[in-house]
Amino acid sequence: MQGKDMPGVNGGGPMWKQLNNEPPDSPTHYSDDELMLGYRDRGMESLDYEVVESVAYREDQAQRGIWHHASYVTLKWTFALLIGIGTGLAAFFINIAVENFSGWKFAATFAVMKHSYFLGLVVYIACNGALVFSSVYIVTQFAPAAAGSGIPEIKAYLNGVDTPGILLFRTLIGKILGSIGSVGGGLALGKEGPLVHTGACIASVLGQGGSTKYNANWRWLRRFKNDRDRRDLVTCGCAAGVAAAFRSPVGGVLFALEEVTSWWRSQLLWRVFFTSAVVAIVVRTAMGWCKNGKCGHFSSGGFIIWDISGGQDDYSFYELLPMAMLGAIGGLLGALFNQLTIWISTWRRNVLHRQGNRVMIIEVLLVSLITSILSFGLPMMTTCKPCPDPAKYPDVTCPLPSSNYGNYVNFFCSNENEYNDLATIFFNTQDDAIRNLFSTNTPNEYTTRSLLTFLVMFFSLAVLTFGTAVPSGQFVPGIMIGATYGRLVGILVVNASRKNSVDEGTYALLGAASFLGGSMRMTVSLCVIMVEITNNLQLLPLIMLVLLISKAVGDAFNNGFYEEQVKLRSLPLLESRPQRFMRTLAAKDAISTRKVVQFSRVSKVSQIVAVLRSTDHNGFPVVDNLDTGEPVVIGLILRSYLLVLLQAKTDFQHNSLPGDIRGQISFRYNMRDFTKPVSSKGLSIYEINISPQEMDMYIDLQPFVNPTPYIVPEDMSLTKVYNLFRLLGLRHICVVPRPSQVVGVITRKDLLPEVLEEKNGLEELMSSRGRYFLPHDRNQPLLEDLM
Repeated sequence: MQGKDMPGVNGGGPMWKQLNNEPPDSPTHYSDDELMLGYRDRGMESLDYEVVESVAYREDQAQRGIWHHASYVTLKWTFALLIGIGTGLAAFFINIAVENFSGWKFAATFAVMKHSYFLGLVVYIACNGALVFSSVYIVTQFAPAAAGSGIPEIKAYLNGVDTPGILLFRTLIGKILGSIGSVGGGLALGKEGPLVHTGACIASVLGQGGSTKYNANWRWLRRFKNDRDRRDLVTCGCAAGVAAAFRSPVGGVLFALEEVTSWWRSQLLWRVFFTSAVVAIVVRTAMGWCKNGKCGHFSSGGFIIWDISGGQDDYSFYELLPMAMLGAIGGLLGALFNQLTIWISTWRRNVLHRQGNRVMIIEVLLVSLITSILSFGLPMMTTCKPCPDPAKYPDVTCPLPSSNYGNYVNFFCSNENEYNDLATIFFNTQDDAIRNLFSTNTPNEYTTRSLLTFLVMFFSLAVLTFGTAVPSGQFVPGIMIGATYGRLVGILVVNASRKNSVDEGTYALLGAASFLGGSMRMTVSLCVIMVEITNNLQLLPLIMLVLLISKAVGDAFNNGFYEEQVKLRSLPLLESRPQRFMRTLAAKDAISTRKVVQFSRVSKVSQIVAVLRSTDHNGFPVVDNLDTGEPVVIGLILRSYLLVLLQAKTDFQHNSLPGDIRGQISFRYNMRDFTKPVSSKGLSIYEINISPQEMDMYIDLQPFVNPTPYIVPEDMSLTKVYNLFRLLGLRHICVVPRPSQVVGVITRKDLLPEVLEEKNGLEELMSSRGRYFLPHDRNQPLLEDLM
């Protein structure tokens, strides 16, 4: 099937113009300096979101009728339902475990404190240490990818970067169990970020049909093994994680849209919304089941929802100034928090964690020890306050019984009618501590000294804790930090205005929003989440105000928290906008200096094996000759396809002549055979055994190439190439000159600003290049002779 019979655009004819008649070039390896960079890690791969419309794919699609399409759509919605149920149950299990472990810890500590405060401290340290040790041991020995929040890795995954291990079944188990230990152990971190990763893992495991390694695999679930469908499932999982963490279904949808995805489709919006709604129903049902005391200490705390609807319902024009100040403070502290975590995390990754798992475990235990000593010791140095007047506040129970948890905790107080305001924050779960800070109609509950003490201590611990080898989220620590200084500003406003209508809890909420906006730089999704978790729609304009101000102030100093963490992990993430200097560059300026590695249409097995072993490229142009002898590129073939062909050996032939095998491919292959498992665990060339006789055989690659890959002219603006690459979720773009010769292939790594800036002579190239003029020998229309 030579020349005119080759399938190209619209089914026939050569696709691209003639090439220089050169044999395939042997690639060069990465240098040692390149491999030291994170984005040069051989274990990190891009994802194949593009549909490979090969002959095999077209035959596979032609055999599928209306019932196959109907079952495909139905199964997608079924998966959305299962993701919502699974994420809701996982969040319910984590919350039950955290609340009960925390309850048992506090009960044991208070029981021992009746006899000895020192023994109470020992019990408190031992309980926290045991929980934290279980978390760090699980992460270091079982699931290393479960460390951290996981949101930067998931964000990179949905941007097209597959990091090894982040979506495996063992990562899911490690994330759930590790979150219970780290949060229940009282560390200055939260479970909300890890819940986003948990939802993504549940979605990926379902899409894989389970786990083959642990003998839990169901064949009927394996319909979505390709990267494109798995991307949709992971997006649903991310939204489900936020919806489960904050009981905020709409906020989960907007979080997936604003923060983690690089693209969006209306069909996916419906499924994400449906998944979040399912999560809300599951969580609400689970909470209703626990109301009768069936879940132990869980009934005392429960899922995050801090109802402040009974607080301040109006505000004066003069209050806008201190509220705007909250936004500015949040932007400054958020930027400071980001910068400090970058410095400490960089040192930790480059120095401390290179010493091995034992050092990681010791580090986490030391952080737990410091946290426990400060949490126990600082309230002991705080003066107790008398309980509120029962006649004025009849709904207040002060102090609370030792078996309950909430406001007004009696800790190291000589009088039974007193409470320790600092202990009401420390000796509670995070959800209850935030509920205390957000509490309305509780004036003068906290002293300025106690709030300042907690702010400095918790801010420092949050910076120190993030980056340790445990699952850790920054949503809840950010809320606690912001609520603390927000309550401080509220105290100042109350004292200055002396109006009963001003409530400290309202300023605590706005402070929490301002710190999250200043650190994470989210706006719309964060605004909706704050409204949903507080059940107060009247505060929406004020939340919008502080978020806009805090984001603007924070952007003046550094990037958002997750963007900085992506850079710290050296993930090749393409940001939403290209860099300004890319406007003066063309597509050919981003092409790697290495020559194009290409195959002939009918290639020798030994040549394919040699190329796959000597290079880590994932896309190869395939060349054929016309009847006139002119070489043309008939498409692009992926490494995964070549590996399947080599392993199957079905298409091996003894001669180098192309054959007409149209209509027979579908009987030998299923398109799912060409997809790789999740997290870069695909087939390796070194796992395939080929005999010397088979090395001398040939393969006709034409039925398996993508005949219509994305191509751009070499003088196209790099800004346009960047946008095309990111918005379409591409892995390769072929660059052709005006006569349509392939001069190179751009990968996502070639578009990274730091890689472009490292190229020799970039400044001279940028200064000399204004507008692009065609050379005299290439002054032809772009589409001339392509068909």
